[in-house]
Amino acid sequence: MEMLEEIERKKKQWEKELLHKKKFSSATTSWGHDLDVVYTPDNLKDMEYLRDIGFPGDFPFVRGVYPSMYRGKLWTMRQYAGFGTAEETNTHFKYLLEQGNTGLSVAFDLPTQVGLDSDNPLAKDEVGRVGVAVDTLKDMEIIFDGIPLDKITTSFTINPTASIILAMYIAVAEKQGVSPEKIGGTLQNDILKEYLARGTQIFPPGPSLRLIGDIIEYCKDNVPRMNTISICGYHMREAGCSLIHEVAYCLLDAIVYVEEALKRGINIDEFAPRLSFLLGCGISLFEEVAKIRAARRLWAKIVKNRFKAKNPNSMKMRIFSGCLATAFTAKEPLNNIARGTIMSLVAALAGCNAIHTTSYDEA
Repeated sequence: MEMLEEIERKKKQWEKELLHKKKFSSATTSWGHDLDVVYTPDNLKDMEYLRDIGFPGDFPFVRGVYPSMYRGKLWTMRQYAGFGTAEETNTHFKYLLEQGNTGLSVAFDLPTQVGLDSDNPLAKDEVGRVGVAVDTLKDMEIIFDGIPLDKITTSFTINPTASIILAMYIAVAEKQGVSPEKIGGTLQNDILKEYLARGTQIFPPGPSLRLIGDIIEYCKDNVPRMNTISICGYHMREAGCSLIHEVAYCLLDAIVYVEEALKRGINIDEFAPRLSFLLGCGISLFEEVAKIRAARRLWAKIVKNRFKAKNPNSMKMRIFSGCLATAFTAKEPLNNIARGTIMSLVAALAGCNAIHTTSYDEA
């Protein structure tokens, strides 16, 4: 305490005798908060290390959800991919795995996302454009042909039709001789952010939440290694909100999903360990790292204090992070390689569990 008082006294002396003699420009955070010229331990005088930060793998998980973090297991390299036909996507997935990817992430075309077959007139000009077209179980079989589903985890960026895609994936695994309890991966399955930021919802909010609850309940009993939902702040950020609102909307949606499951009589510790999150990584390195660390602390406290979880795994905010495409520029696109490097560094320094690096020409 005496040291902090001495630092505060020295800082005031420094401001009076040195700082006031120099002209300097003001600076703010990306959301408009004024930044001090210099920061000292005095700025952290109200913070208690064990209470507010702690150790990796220990509550409130600010420093990461695992004790050894990347020294024990590197983040999953999960490039978002999928385009054209099932055959083309299968070829590309195998290429990614050969190049060192340790997980797959499936991009679906818009007709698949909203439940339209490729021959539907409404799907004209959109088939296979922003992802792979999946109309039948055969398409899913081709996508994962030669890829052992008990050895690789797959993330599916799919929302209103998540239950259908999950059923197809289970069927493909069973045809490979892999039982449902041995397959792992993540369903995005976050319909609320579709209403807020994307617009691929099919059903009203009530029935949509019921479907999400159905998936949580089914996977709890039958596909225990499947992350039943990936709650997304990323899309709200890409739609224009600040990094503060990104976390706020994300946690609000997460609370709604938890309450939906609790209404069914499911114990929080039966499903919360399989909730995952998707947050964006922007170009402001220190802000973005702090955002992700703060989000983990907030979620840990919400699950422990509000929902009375007992299992520490329920309180862990496991995060898949991607570089924000809105931070890229269409002109001089090769400069986006440097931007993507900085944003990937954000994800690593923040302790994210899986990282997607956005392609340099995505602006």
